[in-house]
Amino acid sequence: MLGRSANGIFWLFRYLERAENTVRLIEAGFRMALTRDSGAASEEWRSVLITLGLHRAYAARHGVDVTGPHVFNFVLRDRDNPASVMAMIEAARTNARMVRTGITREVWEAVNESWMKLREILARPVTETRLRDVLDAVRRQATQVRGAIESTMLRNDIYHFAGIGTFVERADNTARILDVKYYVLLPSLSAVGSSLDNVQWENVLRSVAGERAYRWLNAGQMDPRGIASFLILDERFPRSLAFCYAQLQTNLAFLAREYGFATEAHAIHQSGHEGLATLTIETIFEQGLHQFIGEFLACNNRLAQQIQRDYRFVE
Repeated sequence: MLGRSANGIFWLFRYLERAENTVRLIEAGFRMALTRDSGAASEEWRSVLITLGLHRAYAARHGVDVTGPHVFNFVLRDRDNPASVMAMIEAARTNARMVRTGITREVWEAVNESWMKLREILARPVTETRLRDVLDAVRRQATQVRGAIESTMLRNDIYHFAGIGTFVERADNTARILDVKYYVLLPSLSAVGSSLDNVQWENVLRSVAGERAYRWLNAGQMDPRGIASFLILDERFPRSLAFCYAQLQTNLAFLAREYGFATEAHAIHQSGHEGLATLTIETIFEQGLHQFIGEFLACNNRLAQQIQRDYRFVE
């Protein structure tokens, strides 16, 4: 595959995954803000901005005043925010149009329909009363694109570059949510183990669509260490770090067979994958959750950059 086409596929699916992850985080912030007083609600929204890496851009636009409507409109639709959900969907559509001959008609139509519907929905400011409907619409459109991929795409290098974009992005998102929870969401160390702490960890699960799955596996018991283990090491959960790297192994192995050689990206991935396979949650907490996540994010970023170099993506 030409590097330009691989680049388009890779970023098409990174942007789609990022848009869905972003609205899940907004929903989690909205849920928590509804249960808090105005001052604490402001901190919940601030944590959303920090997780997304948008706190400085938001401050430049709105100053130090952090309110729900300002935050979710900035993240969803603000034209001055190049990392808004609408900007991501537009970027995904641009990449889909560039590689249109490499994807099926159903995938193109699903992406294009998502862009048209969301452009209409986000044409006017989002109020709290219709926020849930807007977030549901973004998730629904992402699900339709994913369904079109799984049901119509040939399992060739195009499909596997799509998977690489998806799972590199998903792993990054899960890791960042865990990291921000550890250092930002708790108001003080005295809250560790409290009912507030448990509610916040439950909120982390909701932001990655993992609450029900975790409860099934743990008889409803909310335990911070167990939740961290679930999101990092449990290969059964499709948004865990271990699951994402298991899927990346399949995607990268196909490319090695298809092209007849492995690359430096395969070595970076293999090191990260083996590291996750040998870890326990006890060793992670002994090392420090923040330090572990920082190292994982750096490795994940190196992997993404090396893939782009190895397969000669066009910037």
